Amino acid sequence: MAKEPDNKNYKVIAENRRARFDYFIESDLEVGIVLTGSEVKSLRTGQSNIAESYASIEDGELWLINGYIATLLNAGVFGHEERRKRKLLVSRRELARLWQAVGREGMTLVPLVMYFNHKGLVKLKIGVAKGKKVADKRETSAKRDWNRQKQRLLKQG
Repeated sequence: MAKEPDNKNYKVIAENRRARFDYFIESDLEVGIVLTGSEVKSLRTGQSNIAESYASIEDGELWLINGYIATLLNAGVFGHEERRKRKLLVSRRELARLWQAVGREGMTLVPLVMYFNHKGLVKLKIGVAKGKKVADKRETSAKRDWNRQKQRLLKQG
């Protein structure tokens, strides 16, 4: 299960459940995201997906690439592109830390959860991650299955 944001007054829009299976998440960071009006309206209806997306540092800025936000039918001329690059808002210090992790340590920036915070702003939690190998994935799966079985045994006995 994905780690929830610290503040309990939030509404999850999209979650990347596969990320914790495919990657070792070293740390995570809450970032803002630049959206248009029709994108925010579409997110309020819950029509988005961040499972195939990733974050990248290009020209000194952080971008969300391949994130899907469905077009709003009644947006008319003011609609948006579904899979456009979206700018992520982060401080210079954090950007430098992320750039160092990606460049020197070979890490990947993976979106974990997109949600509305208590103020109604769209936030994205990205994780600084390292890819798992097949054996690591098998170990994670076996550990998860054992924990489920252990819970069933404790519940019965």
